[in-house]
Amino acid sequence: MKKVCVLGAGLVAGPLVEYLLNFDDIQVKVADIEVDKARHLVKDHPRGQAFQLDLNDRQNLETLISDVEVVVSMVPYTFHPYVAGICLEHGKHLVTASYVSQEMKALDGKAKEKGLTFLNELGLDPGIDHMEAMRLIHEAKASGGRVVSFISYCGGLPAPEAKDNPFGYKFSWSPRGVLLAGRNEARYLKDGKEVVVPAEQLFAHYQMIEIPGLGVFEGYPNRNSVSYIETYGIHETRTMLRGTLRYPGWCLKLKKIGELGLLDIAEREWKARTYAEFLREFLELGPQEPLQEQVAAKLGLTPDSEVIQSFDWLGLFSDRPLPTRKISPLDLLAALMVDKLKYKEGERDMTILQHEIIVEYSDSRREKITSTLIDFGIPHGHTSMSRTVGLPVAIGVKLILENKIHLRGVLIPTAAEIYDPILQELKTLGIRFKEERNFI
Repeated sequence: MKKVCVLGAGLVAGPLVEYLLNFDDIQVKVADIEVDKARHLVKDHPRGQAFQLDLNDRQNLETLISDVEVVVSMVPYTFHPYVAGICLEHGKHLVTASYVSQEMKALDGKAKEKGLTFLNELGLDPGIDHMEAMRLIHEAKASGGRVVSFISYCGGLPAPEAKDNPFGYKFSWSPRGVLLAGRNEARYLKDGKEVVVPAEQLFAHYQMIEIPGLGVFEGYPNRNSVSYIETYGIHETRTMLRGTLRYPGWCLKLKKIGELGLLDIAEREWKARTYAEFLREFLELGPQEPLQEQVAAKLGLTPDSEVIQSFDWLGLFSDRPLPTRKISPLDLLAALMVDKLKYKEGERDMTILQHEIIVEYSDSRREKITSTLIDFGIPHGHTSMSRTVGLPVAIGVKLILENKIHLRGVLIPTAAEIYDPILQELKTLGIRFKEERNFI
């Protein structure tokens, strides 16, 4: 019997555990600080076991890891190097869905020495995006082409029928993570020139992107796209952009939230007891004028503007009590959003991932290739986000258990040995790209 340990039973772990338990020769241990979450995932399956685990309890963690072949770390990314260190000590393979940190990268040599595979960035973004990108790039190069432009956008959104709030957004993953992403500067390459977008300008720097069959979305750059020129091995490209997709209106609202300072992560002790009082205290507003009018004036808007109305709907001007008195503005905002921007029972989420590459051939012909993944959650079942993150992780685990991945060290899925079988298996599970090609 092959054994796997899944650390973390959060929002995207369900399809991962379910997939692995479908195989008669795999036993799955699921551990979480909230053991009921782990029990919910394994249910009463004879090859599933649930454990309570505090990651700070190293002895208990070592006991769990020492008894399996592959460890799946679905805990917050800051813990991955810690988990990886224990995997090194006990000679266990590791799979994560998170970006490779410098601390994780530093373990590459030791993992190779021990013959271990530490496979990271195996979710949706990062993950499926890398796999389809490398499939397209390798195919273009095999045909004698040069990739001169690479533009990619990804978004996890409500399905059109579930887009029923002023933000056009609902959370299928960490609300705090979504807001923290708005604090990052962005870098990308356009026509051979590097463009740097300061964090405070991020939400002013968007384009309208059309997705066939779904309409127009806002797309804004995501962190450092330039580094992917090296990752993808396309040093000849003159354009390299990876971005985030949202429904129209999101960027203006988040820009104004940023202008108010509500993405500040510094904890403070507030005298305020309600959100309305917090805004007055934080923005140093007097009690004389109506709050909405003061905030509108501060942002150069009218009180009846779409932005101010969306803030009102969210509860920023309300007498809703603060969740706690010592907290950051960003976490106060996240607490409101997680309550108001949530999926109702039976609603579907939607994942969109689109790559657009331009390939130049030796005869000067240029081909535009667009590859688009559109996936919907299952009403009363798994979300699209949990499937597109959890299933590639699960398939990667199975490939390692079957000794079908021979690469060692700290990896991401840019090699055909990894991405080909995962993309093929995802197709059988209904997660597939639609490709269009045109000479331009």
